Amino acid sequence: MGVIRFILFSLISSLLCADVGWRVENSNFLLSQASLLPGEDTKYTYDYDRFRLRGDWKEASFFATGIGDVVNYIGASYIDSPSFSYLDVLNSDTTFATQSLFHSYANDKAAIRARLYRLYGGYDDGRNRIVVGLQNITMGIGHIWTPSNLFNPINTYALEPDETYGVAAITGTHYIGEQSQLYAAMSRRRDGSFKYAGGGKTTVGMIEVALNGIRSKDTKMLGYTIEGDLSNTGIELRSEGAWIKATIDTPAGLPDEKEFFQGIIGVDYAFRQGLDLTVEALYSSDTFTYTEILANLNGELRNDLVMSHFYMGTMLSYDFTIYLSGSLLYIESFNDENSCFVAPSVTYTINDNNTLMLGAQINSGTSDSEFGAYGNSYYLKYVLSF
Repeated sequence: MGVIRFILFSLISSLLCADVGWRVENSNFLLSQASLLPGEDTKYTYDYDRFRLRGDWKEASFFATGIGDVVNYIGASYIDSPSFSYLDVLNSDTTFATQSLFHSYANDKAAIRARLYRLYGGYDDGRNRIVVGLQNITMGIGHIWTPSNLFNPINTYALEPDETYGVAAITGTHYIGEQSQLYAAMSRRRDGSFKYAGGGKTTVGMIEVALNGIRSKDTKMLGYTIEGDLSNTGIELRSEGAWIKATIDTPAGLPDEKEFFQGIIGVDYAFRQGLDLTVEALYSSDTFTYTEILANLNGELRNDLVMSHFYMGTMLSYDFTIYLSGSLLYIESFNDENSCFVAPSVTYTINDNNTLMLGAQINSGTSDSEFGAYGNSYYLKYVLSF
């Protein structure tokens, strides 16, 4: 009994001395959204609300984080639409469900679900870092596209590009001095199979270079990243590429072997007047049809299946005042019928706890083009956090 009391006392003392933090955030979108179906000239007005609770624990070199959401959609026309049905198709690539089924209420005019967004813990002593659990695995250096990230790629065309499903994985990083590191990851997928990744990063002069690889039962990927300052001018240059050999699903449900290269070249520069500029180009040696992309919505290559060989993107951000800022994302798709995607936004920071954002997603081009087949969306976002 004495040993048990000692262990309990040690655990309680450790918890009391640990650094524990909580954060509550509520994001509310009022949207006028175009249909997700190409060629369908329909708009849905609805309210999307996400209540998020985050908890962080840290004790010496050990840490843990948990993030959970309660999500509401309010608007009968949207809930009854084919666009809303896509939300039931999209799920995390894990053996367990990370979100509940939708529960309708208010006479089927609203729907609610709970979601486990992140839940992981680990150890970091400055030289070695190990993380276990539902987490975000960052690979690649692209700001608009990340072709070598087959775990948590940027969702460029979403309202919140960084909102991605978690991966149930074990990741490890070993730091070799201050300029080099080795890293590896293993995740378990929805079908019970495993995905493996490994790589290394080092600095040669003023240039940071990384090589990485990913292997699963369906995919093999060899990737690289290179980034550095152009002769101390403040101009940041970067490149990322991925050679991919994979089996994807066809609209008929049959497997299809694909082998292609996808890469980016990017430039960043911060002007003294407060303007930040990013220019990024994406090249893909292969293209895919809308029906092929639709058949692989839950596949690990869903963000690498593109409809054009070449894209050019520009991101601008500018702080007008300490409270008011603006941003613009412009993407041109170069195809038989060129088209463009434009996402402007203005953010007003009321105070440390309240933020307002007004934005749009504008698609331009002929009805036969990649972006021109879709309508425009507009939104007002309010974030309360404390």
